[in-house]
Amino acid sequence: MSLQAPLTSLYETATENRVGGHAVNRLAAAQSLLADDLRAIDEAIRCLAGSGPRPATDAALHLNGGGGKRVRPIAVLLSAACFGPISQVARDLAAVAELIHLATLLHDDVLDDADERRGRETSRRVWGNAVSVLSGDLLLTHALGETQRVAPGETLSDLIATLQQLVSGEVVQLRGRRSLDVTEAIYFQIVEDKTASLFSWATRAGARVGGGDSEQIAALGRYGKHLGVAFQLVDDALDYVGEAAAIGKGLHADLMQGKLTLPLTIAVRKRPKAMGDVLLARNGDEAAALRVVGAVAETGACDEVRKRAQHETGEAMAALDTIPAGVARDLLAAVAADLVKRLM
Repeated sequence: MSLQAPLTSLYETATENRVGGHAVNRLAAAQSLLADDLRAIDEAIRCLAGSGPRPATDAALHLNGGGGKRVRPIAVLLSAACFGPISQVARDLAAVAELIHLATLLHDDVLDDADERRGRETSRRVWGNAVSVLSGDLLLTHALGETQRVAPGETLSDLIATLQQLVSGEVVQLRGRRSLDVTEAIYFQIVEDKTASLFSWATRAGARVGGGDSEQIAALGRYGKHLGVAFQLVDDALDYVGEAAAIGKGLHADLMQGKLTLPLTIAVRKRPKAMGDVLLARNGDEAAALRVVGAVAETGACDEVRKRAQHETGEAMAALDTIPAGVARDLLAAVAADLVKRLM
């Protein structure tokens, strides 16, 4: 599909319209415009997730069946569409981006001892930790194989480097659970490696196969990085102020699992005595967890996180300045803006 053809009043249909009293979600607008591509990608994901020995494939298909916003595939598609029609290679790489994301979720749920994901039991709860880990590994091999098949060379080597970042971020986060370091430097190192790196690869890959030049590929990579940081900042804040049904897991799950998040970091910086309750909450003390939640609220930590997310969104939008004007670029900017609105 090409998004180069003019669309009438994009922002009348995908920006601030009201339907039933609710603002139209511009991510939903992108999903609608890319519906044919996304259906093909979903089918490819199901096919690849189901390829291999059971029960590893059962675990992967179970997670995939829980749905998802497909933000990373959309980032690949829109980045490619900035330069022309979306090719089959771009669709294949969009599927790769989601396979890697699914693999990290399967691994994360084991590391977190998580019971719920996307409103259903996690794969580790159904098939066990070993199967969940191996299922994630299987998806990673499929992702690498697909990339080798459709985009060997720079896109593949870029993906391998990105996977190294993902693993490094996971290790640093795991290390922090044993000796909690609540410095912002460590937090942002984890976010950039564990979350933003895949977004950045997705936008670079889309731009590269779409025909962007080296400066445009780098610019969209910066967009993806800042988008990924903003995405994680919002998710971290929603652990304290969101609704469980909306975020697909229990509230305060990050806190109880001992994860370092920015709201927690800010609250402890402003109220150092809260650290004692943080340590108790990590060991399952629900009363202590509620006191930490209170400290986060009283210190205005989530308001500060919202401002940081808005800054990252602004940086993402600024990175689009060198990208050709058009619907695809507008939607990339709109999707970034919508991420922060989840906190409004």
